[in-house]
Amino acid sequence: MLTKVYGSAVNGINATTITVEVSVVQGIKFFLVGLPDNAVKESQQRIESALLQTGFRMPGKKIVVNMAPADIRKEGSAYDLPIALGILAASGQLNDARLNTFIIMGELSLDGTLLPVRGSLPMAVQALKEGFEGIIVPQQNAAEAAIVEGINIYPAQTITEVVHFLDGQIEIAPFKPQPLTLHEMDAFSESDFTDVKGQTGMKRALEIAAAGGHNVLLIGPPGAGKTMLARRLPGILPPLNTDEALETTKIHSVAGKLGKTNSILRHRPFRSPHHTISDIALIGGGSNPQPGEISLAHNGVLFLDELPEFKRTALEVMRQPLEERSVTISRARFSVAYPASFMLVASMNPCPCGFYNHPERDCVCPPGTVQRYLNKISGPLLDRIDLHVEVVPVKFEELSTSRAGESSETIRNRVIEARKIQAERYKGVSDMHCNAQMSSRMLRKWCVLNDSCTALLKTAMERLSLSARAYDRILKVARTIADLDEKKHIETEHLAEAIQLRSLDRSNWAG
Repeated sequence: MLTKVYGSAVNGINATTITVEVSVVQGIKFFLVGLPDNAVKESQQRIESALLQTGFRMPGKKIVVNMAPADIRKEGSAYDLPIALGILAASGQLNDARLNTFIIMGELSLDGTLLPVRGSLPMAVQALKEGFEGIIVPQQNAAEAAIVEGINIYPAQTITEVVHFLDGQIEIAPFKPQPLTLHEMDAFSESDFTDVKGQTGMKRALEIAAAGGHNVLLIGPPGAGKTMLARRLPGILPPLNTDEALETTKIHSVAGKLGKTNSILRHRPFRSPHHTISDIALIGGGSNPQPGEISLAHNGVLFLDELPEFKRTALEVMRQPLEERSVTISRARFSVAYPASFMLVASMNPCPCGFYNHPERDCVCPPGTVQRYLNKISGPLLDRIDLHVEVVPVKFEELSTSRAGESSETIRNRVIEARKIQAERYKGVSDMHCNAQMSSRMLRKWCVLNDSCTALLKTAMERLSLSARAYDRILKVARTIADLDEKKHIETEHLAEAIQLRSLDRSNWAG
């Protein structure tokens, strides 16, 4: 007898429906075809044990399982449940009348309990597109899949429960998620800018970065507050909108990074990998490609502390994703694309001892050491960082004051207002959220300079030996500063501040 069960394969952050065809005929042996990986091939042992423990039987006949389309590689243990149900239906132990109305995925333990799988959110999205009645998933994945409106999500704990549901012996109530509210989607940070003493210039630079989605490099001596300030940046970013939250959640779902109780990410990601991270872990990839840190930071912040300590190869492969805001991982037979629209925030010491340009302590590095240390960061990568901000030590008078600074909420309100201006400006342009994403054509339209601004920028370009890419970055930052000032056009003071925030460019630093 031949029967069909429908599952799903995740490619990148999207899913493809897989037809699991099971044939039980006279003969012996178990055959599994359709480009399965080792985890799928091992399903036979898990299925045999699960069926035995739950009172079903493995038919003593020839079993052929075909997973179509055969040119898509099937990975992981999530196909255990659809294969097991196909075997039961093909051997007459399950009525297959309702099988073709559901997408079914789940890993089986040896006692028949269902274990969670990765990617249930993109699976539910694809099931809705293709008109399935619902999707049956392990109970731990129900909250995640139920984000998708318009399709029923049926949570199950065991294979026995699924069989009796399909046979009509029991009913499983569709999972009802908690409604999302704007309050729940608000940005959140345990740390507040109120706690930061001094560092007015640094706070201003981070406010500009948050308002325009700009990349920023913080350079200064140890203990000046670089890491502390960077970790407070999420608290001043605008809240995720629903589309951003769904897209970010899909990436974390595919990577298996969502907790058991999480359904949708309500806060912008903040990823802070250690400097020993490998190229693949940072960018994504592997034999079975998975999203890397730059994709997990999509719509959020990627913080690289002590930037020169990262492997140069790992930093250089970020150059293209920083421009294109996505990363494509290619293999011989397929390629996978992951979104990677993130704010890069990096910090570093100015030299190995950390005290170059310190106002009170002398640098003890030998001649040429400072330049060699800075040369660990390539010029093309520095060009892609909009703001180069020098962090100075906090004076004792500022540390000892009891006066509190501006709160993160106050700064965030200004950032949100600036983002509203940008949203109105780029209305109708797909995948455009902030000034940092402007193309060269948009710069010509939205960053028109008057004569005095043009003269100022020309002087800066000549004196600082800035590149054409740095020219674009300055204009984008100046546009953001003007938005914070609620000005329609870029004025001289906006451009001057943007140029000042590029003052650590290679030709002008450690010279």
